[in-house]
Amino acid sequence: MAVADAALIMVSGIGCAVSYHIATAGTLGKADVYAAASVMVAVNFVLLTVVQHGYRLKNITNLPRMFRMTLTTWTGLFGALLAIAFTMKVSDEFSRGTTISFYLVGLTVLLVWKTAAARWTGRALRTGAFANGRAIMIAEFGLASSSNAVEDLGQHGYRLMRVMEIPPKELASPLLLSTLAPRFEELVNYAREHRIEHVFLLMNWSRQHAIDSILDALKILPIPVHLVPDPNAARFLRYPLVSTGNTFTAELRRAPLSWKERALKRALDLVGASVALLVFAPVMLVTAALIKLSSKGPVFFRQTRHGFGGRAFKIFKFRTMRVLEDGPTIRQAEKNDPRVTPIGKWLRKTSIDELPQLFNVLKGDMSLVGPRPHAAAHNTEYEQIIGNYAFRHHVKPGITGWAQVNGYRGETRTLDLMQKRVEYDLWYINNWSLWLDLRIVLATASVSFRQQSAY
Repeated sequence: MAVADAALIMVSGIGCAVSYHIATAGTLGKADVYAAASVMVAVNFVLLTVVQHGYRLKNITNLPRMFRMTLTTWTGLFGALLAIAFTMKVSDEFSRGTTISFYLVGLTVLLVWKTAAARWTGRALRTGAFANGRAIMIAEFGLASSSNAVEDLGQHGYRLMRVMEIPPKELASPLLLSTLAPRFEELVNYAREHRIEHVFLLMNWSRQHAIDSILDALKILPIPVHLVPDPNAARFLRYPLVSTGNTFTAELRRAPLSWKERALKRALDLVGASVALLVFAPVMLVTAALIKLSSKGPVFFRQTRHGFGGRAFKIFKFRTMRVLEDGPTIRQAEKNDPRVTPIGKWLRKTSIDELPQLFNVLKGDMSLVGPRPHAAAHNTEYEQIIGNYAFRHHVKPGITGWAQVNGYRGETRTLDLMQKRVEYDLWYINNWSLWLDLRIVLATASVSFRQQSAY
């Protein structure tokens, strides 16, 4: 993989330089300079990928992670090298056309290659093509057939030559070593004869005496012994292990966004909300005037909503109804709802009534994109009847969201509709990225005018 990455980068760099100069000037240009630069980019890219463990089997087959790693490494590398070239005053040696085309072509070629490599590697793993490490397994009777460990080991580099099963009764015996001495002796001889490289123990982790006894019986073999997690431990060890001093903990639930991701999202919110307020200021002024002229009551409607961590805040909206409900009982707007004013019907349909929430974004109560906040009364009701509803509060609520651009906007007449909306919200939280936020913002503009479910 590393050799292929380097070769593709060098071919892309030299190819872009030659093609661009022939197309624009009719000559090869400084081919040696571009060749040297391509080699430098290739070497640095490979080294940075190695540091990030990008050439490990499990990472090669994880295509989303590989895409993110390739994009960030490639972009960061180009940015760093351009900064160095500018500082050293050698940037005039490279044409902008060649540099831009090298960045775009190189990135495209790498992503296509990574996709093909991930699929080929995944297929090879499933067929056991990388199972070259000879291993034996000592297992509690019945676990080898019921556990996925045997198949998983076979797909990730190990070839199980033999499985020795021990009944639970014998594992629980304090005389395990003396009882099974002949079997262990025969297993040791087998390991020597067949040049076994690894031993795997598959048994309940509570059998500490049995594990220690087996380690004692195998101490004559100069090979590593691995303890495979039992079914109870495996469900927790799938989570990341976090060091807290001398103690390691399994992070059973991580924060939905890291502090870096929260800072990036907050920066997008501040910039986006500020620009949106400048752009929509005329629309908001006209809307305020229309509301004041068409019906009695305030221009803005404030209602209690629950935000990040379940904390309550007051949301701003343009008033679209003749009532200002905010209490333990709130009725959702329905089709032909008599409470909605004539201008309010149009405001709700076009989502212009949501524009004042840009002030909530600037205050930090909301984000541009996130799960839509529901009235406090509805929030309390749904938390009791929808199991995962509370997870929506793991991020700030948004003016628009993934559920809304996928058609779940406006009235939720049935519980099924709300459950579906929650599913989309949770998917958004678990798959957040800056690009996803931008995609939702762009999609919201067209969706707001096409959907018919907002009354």
